[in-house]
Amino acid sequence: MTAPLDPADAEGAITEAAKRCSNWGRWGEDDVLGTLNFLDEDKRREGAALVRRGVSFSLSQRFDMNGPQKGWRRRTNPVHTMLDTGTDAALGNQGFPHGIGGADDVIAMPLQCSTQWDGLGHIFDHGKAWNGRAAEKVVTSDGDLVTGIEHMAPYVAGRGVLLDVGRVIGGERGELPDGFAITEEHLTATAEAHGVAVGRGDIVVVRTGRLARARREGWGDYAGGDSPGLSFTTAGWLHASEIAAIATDTWGFEVRPNEFHGAFQPLHQVAIPNMGLLIGEMWDPDALADDCARDGVYEFWLTAAPLPITGAVGSPVNPVAVK
Repeated sequence: MTAPLDPADAEGAITEAAKRCSNWGRWGEDDVLGTLNFLDEDKRREGAALVRRGVSFSLSQRFDMNGPQKGWRRRTNPVHTMLDTGTDAALGNQGFPHGIGGADDVIAMPLQCSTQWDGLGHIFDHGKAWNGRAAEKVVTSDGDLVTGIEHMAPYVAGRGVLLDVGRVIGGERGELPDGFAITEEHLTATAEAHGVAVGRGDIVVVRTGRLARARREGWGDYAGGDSPGLSFTTAGWLHASEIAAIATDTWGFEVRPNEFHGAFQPLHQVAIPNMGLLIGEMWDPDALADDCARDGVYEFWLTAAPLPITGAVGSPVNPVAVK
């Protein structure tokens, strides 16, 4: 069983877990991929072989002004503006020959305002970035000079595994309550219920049901408020399983309120700068989960490449699962 936490000792727990789960130096001092190193050519072929029916699912929320963000730390919802429209074309304002017209648009948004990946430069631990580098030398006003998310763009495609903890643990409605801490035991029990194994190089998608509730009841405090999510105690499982990446349908991946007094996202502090783990948030696995519940198949080909935005510490993504 998972050892209990001392809610009063966030600092001690983070220090211990960071040391125990560190991957610093595992792939050399110049590494910029972290746990994506587990997702190799063999694993990609294994994932591609899972395509049998050819049915596909987008695991992305929409990017629009009706999104979940409330402006915390300047995170806003996308602002979409048209530069050229059908009206301009119909009125002959575009100056094109022989009747051709067109439309163009622009979007302004934080890179982590909707379905997204956290890059390796997103979180630091006591001034250290991934692989033990000095945070101030990695991420500057010019961006992430070392582990920018563009380095990951070719590699995030392979075997995906859905762990629908909401359905297995959450009961009839398939939704976990706010503040529910998902432990290693919950993850293992869910995998067993689905008849699927999780291991090296997998991209794991955890469904809590939190997004389904927000979709039904309104955004409320979905962004930054109380939520089900992974327990801090899962750090050991995340490390030992050697998964390439993990994503959830929640704003912040880990349980909120966090499990320590006065803490803020302590599992992030272990997983990203120390473990080098690629973390996805605000994914939408509901349609995929419904299909998996019907056919009993919880593994699939998954492609989820970040946009190669030079120096970015996060990226929007449209993950696509194919079964």
